[in-house]
Amino acid sequence: MISDYPRSLAILCQALQAHDEELSLDMADWLANHVDDLHLPAFLPDLARLEQLLVAVERLDVDLAPPADKIVLNPSLRIAQFDWQNLAPILAGRDEEGKPGEQLVLVWRQTNGAVRYKNAGPQDLLALKLVEENIDLAQAAREHQVTFAYLDRILERAEQEEYILVPATTIRRDPAVFKENDFTSKRYLSSSAFTLQWHITQACDLHCKHCYDRTSRKAVDFTQALTILDDFRSFCREHHVYGQVTFTGGNPLLYPRFSELYQAASERGFQLAILGNPTSREVLEELQAIQPLEFYQVSLEGLAEHNDHIRGAGHFQRIIEFLAILKELAIYSMVMLTLTRENQEQVLPLAEVLRNQVDLFNFNRLAMVGEGAQLLSAPTQGYEDFLRRYYTASLDNPCMGLKDNHLNALFAREGRSSFGGCTGYGCGAAFNFLSLLAEGEVHACRKFPSYMGNICENTLSEIYHSEAGERYRAGSAACDGCKIRAACGGCLAVTHGMGLDFFSEKDPYCFFS
Repeated sequence: MISDYPRSLAILCQALQAHDEELSLDMADWLANHVDDLHLPAFLPDLARLEQLLVAVERLDVDLAPPADKIVLNPSLRIAQFDWQNLAPILAGRDEEGKPGEQLVLVWRQTNGAVRYKNAGPQDLLALKLVEENIDLAQAAREHQVTFAYLDRILERAEQEEYILVPATTIRRDPAVFKENDFTSKRYLSSSAFTLQWHITQACDLHCKHCYDRTSRKAVDFTQALTILDDFRSFCREHHVYGQVTFTGGNPLLYPRFSELYQAASERGFQLAILGNPTSREVLEELQAIQPLEFYQVSLEGLAEHNDHIRGAGHFQRIIEFLAILKELAIYSMVMLTLTRENQEQVLPLAEVLRNQVDLFNFNRLAMVGEGAQLLSAPTQGYEDFLRRYYTASLDNPCMGLKDNHLNALFAREGRSSFGGCTGYGCGAAFNFLSLLAEGEVHACRKFPSYMGNICENTLSEIYHSEAGERYRAGSAACDGCKIRAACGGCLAVTHGMGLDFFSEKDPYCFFS
């Protein structure tokens, strides 16, 4: 608003005009004619022009709605050249002196109505050039000898400041299936981010008793892997989302040339994370030097004795020691537990052990698939009580996260606000999340067979918009009409693992009605 920045010059101009109806000069021109005889700072006329431009931009009648299909310049944006520098910080109230010299200043109105202004730096001008001339980023990266990630960061900052406007994400739920209501608002109906969980290799240095898949799958070669990264980048740009690649396996670090693949993903502008096993400080430092990890997730299956029974002797202690390394390197750490009948009562004690050692502790319910079929799921009877005890404990333990979708059923019953559930959008299978297996198969979720296509044969966009993709996104018809559907949807993998039809039957742990 006009009141958000100094108005001394504009007020003086209005006062002069009010007392002299024949005054024909604007404020800047009047000041230019009187700078010397009034002993005013020489930069003052330019400062007045800048302030007049702010007022003019605020009064513009422009549509600032997101564009339909491509990035555009904010229609309120004005670029002005001045003969004096430091005008923007002076106008912001900082104790600066005007300096002779040409300066470009950007002035624009944001979607919330606020008028912004800033000195135009080289990166601002590059962002404007990329958008105005619709320059191909691959071409720009080559010409400027920079990475995609560098250009993405420039455009992302311009987008955040809103002097460029980008189309709304096209990752949206089907409004005929997922409806906004008093519990699951529209924030669950579209996503501005997309995760590709890439099981880059089947190779693993563990043999856990609940592994979803121990079959032999040949990993794509490095050249194919680069093609996949380029395809995912195209997918993200087509759908106007930020992309995250979460490398996993097996143990992703056992993929040949993993650090080179990590580098390539970084150069393409993705956020990067790892779901894996403990590794050395040296490996972590190498990855951090390329691009800091969003998080590194490891697994524990309960207290030491039970965990080592599932994952191998000494594994519990190795995880504890590894978490200490993650903390020293300031890498966000996560521990995941697969909930079973045997370890359910170890969840809260384990959370206490991890209280000051991990940033986030969560659990997923067992999907009785692959070798996991040999284990027993947690009992459905009493599950609501378990979730209530977990949530109560989490209020006093900052490392305990909320992930299981059925917590929203508990919250709805007790009048609490909803949270994002498993993927931030309830069941995100084939919505804001896809699993890519080692040889190229794309699944809606890694925890159960949910084949949608092969990325070596079709693009990710073609696979995402396939008939299979639509079916997995819709989830179970048994959830039709449920007011928490968009923040829940149960778990298709758990439903499948218990021998039910996940397209027509309800998650057996559901207690909401």
